[in-house]
Amino acid sequence: MSARTKARKRAIDVLYGADLRERAIADAVVEEQRRAEQQPARAASWRYAREIIEGVDDHRAALDEAIATHAHGWSIERMPVLDRAILRVGAWEILHNDDVPDAVAISEAVQLATELSTDDSGSFVNGVLSAIARER
Repeated sequence: MSARTKARKRAIDVLYGADLRERAIADAVVEEQRRAEQQPARAASWRYAREIIEGVDDHRAALDEAIATHAHGWSIERMPVLDRAILRVGAWEILHNDDVPDAVAISEAVQLATELSTDDSGSFVNGVLSAIARER
């Protein structure tokens, strides 16, 4: 697994946990920063994970609007918490990180949705993120 893939998974874990517990993302970042400092093996993925998490937090309203626009029949609130975190990460990479090609952001998000979420999540994530990329 590449360092960026690990960072994406870690960002999803933090975003998922904060959303599930209805916690401020800033608090979750502080907690994860402590973990990174105590576990040097985890430090390598932390820098990009933190960039993703803070980017999602900074642009959350716009990301949620883009996701909701292309998630036909699904409001943000109705989506599974894990799918919502994956979509936010993928949408942030597409819309706010020019270093990551859209196809890579979509592929990584679909792979994580397939591995971590429901049977239908991979195709759902693919459809939503592909539409966001096309509109961009």
